[in-house]
Amino acid sequence: MNLNLKAKKQNTYDAIVVGTGISGGWSAKELSENGLNTLVLERGRNVSHGDYPTATLEPWDLPRNDEIPYEEREHYEKQLRTGYTIRESTKHWWVRDTDQPYREIERFDWIRGYHVGGRSIMWGRHSYRLSDLDFEANAREGIAVDWPIRYSDIEPWYDYVERFAGISGEALGIPHFPDSRFLPPMELNCVEKHAREKIRQHFSDRVLTIGRVAMLTEPHMGRGPCQFRNKCIRGCPYAGYFSSNAATIPAAEQTGNLTLRPHSIVNKVIYDAETGKASGVEVIDAETGEMQEFYARVIFLNASAINTAMILMNSRSDRFPDGLGNDSGQLGRNLMDHHFRVGANGRFEGFQDRYYFGRRPTGFFIPRFRNVESNDRDYVRGFGYQGSASRENWSRVVRELSIGNELKELAQTPGEWTMGMTAFGEMLPHEENRMWLDFENTDKWGQPTVVFDCKFRDNELKMREDMKNDAAEILEAAGFKNITTYDNLGAPGLGIHEMGTARMGRDPDTSVLNEWNQIHAVPNVFVTDGACMTSAANQNPSLTYMALSARAANYAAEELNKQNL
Repeated sequence: MNLNLKAKKQNTYDAIVVGTGISGGWSAKELSENGLNTLVLERGRNVSHGDYPTATLEPWDLPRNDEIPYEEREHYEKQLRTGYTIRESTKHWWVRDTDQPYREIERFDWIRGYHVGGRSIMWGRHSYRLSDLDFEANAREGIAVDWPIRYSDIEPWYDYVERFAGISGEALGIPHFPDSRFLPPMELNCVEKHAREKIRQHFSDRVLTIGRVAMLTEPHMGRGPCQFRNKCIRGCPYAGYFSSNAATIPAAEQTGNLTLRPHSIVNKVIYDAETGKASGVEVIDAETGEMQEFYARVIFLNASAINTAMILMNSRSDRFPDGLGNDSGQLGRNLMDHHFRVGANGRFEGFQDRYYFGRRPTGFFIPRFRNVESNDRDYVRGFGYQGSASRENWSRVVRELSIGNELKELAQTPGEWTMGMTAFGEMLPHEENRMWLDFENTDKWGQPTVVFDCKFRDNELKMREDMKNDAAEILEAAGFKNITTYDNLGAPGLGIHEMGTARMGRDPDTSVLNEWNQIHAVPNVFVTDGACMTSAANQNPSLTYMALSARAANYAAEELNKQNL
């Protein structure tokens, strides 16, 4: 008995954070800086900042032209079909499908990275605020449930996280596309500047700007700046972009209040029926399979939308037979992503004497312009565009239509200017778009596996017509020729913006979390990753995860000090 009590005391903390990605890093930082003894659990291996094995390798340093060997492909069956994640230079960041298999009623591309830092190492870094156009949309249109917060609630926390993370971009003064606290923007190239001016002349509701990204254009908070190498997905040893490894976790470690434990798979949250609160978490050691318990006064789930829902669903008890906090039956439902891979390309005749320097790690952005003042389309919500202009390079000569000096000269001469635009559209929350657990079929650690039943529906499909045609219209107005459109629908998950599986709301009967990201019925458990999202908007969501995490963590610290948790 004494040994058990001693072990429990040694495994007791003020706070536990599950996950080390974008949101988990912020939760860890804020809780630690508020003086809480914080345990951070990561199911993957430890990765310290700079521990990025391929970050400085050139193409000739990589075997097989950066392709993984055929004998390894069987481990990445689902992720290889996405076409852009599993390479020799990046395979160490991604989960083997054979380690954590899942089943699909409808196709879902679940793209996972398990290691300290999570997908904050590999993310696309686009960072945009949501506005009241987004926070009020569900209530205005009678869709799903109302967000329990508005822009005014989160605006100061956007300010707060942006000052620390470092967001480069330019202010536009567009109410539904709020400005951030910006570092100097990266520069548009000459063709993009030309397109921007032509768009301004032809459209009163459309503007082309440089992408707002968590990339440093000048030294900031001891990090960066960006070296314009555009190898970001491998990890940045210069800390030129925001990641948990480079920013939030080191800040948490500096407090002396952080305990980081990798190889720790959280199996369930432990519920105490007498107190009506969670007392801790049950953890599987990923290397040994040993089961262990850790205890805390407050728990933050930041394992990503799918894994957080998995943990809650697996946390069954007499009080919560369908998963912790699932009184509403909404846990695992309302699964969302963004739909994209639709747009247009064109060629530009001119600027043959102009080129660009470096490998800029972002493109331009055109904010949403459809259904802003009123809904005048046959769908609701809207979309934005991401894209870039560039000149064709030496690869166009691989057809071997020339030889000798002619071939050398052609290979050294930049080709024509081209520009492409890809739309990112909002996906509506639907109860029928969901995931659940298969307790009969387990993974290598004995955990239940996930089943997905999620698809794009009528509103998304109708929106895609405008996403395609508006792109062509913009290119034509900007003077581009040989314009072609494309629409490759794919499936949810490919945008890697999973959201909505434990949504926020005002009513415990229709939502899992309240306005402070607390589980309605278990107030000392917080969820601030993508699971909490009530709607998706069309903007990249990571900046919102950061702000919600910082807001909730500071609230939790205050409530603990008041003895309210």
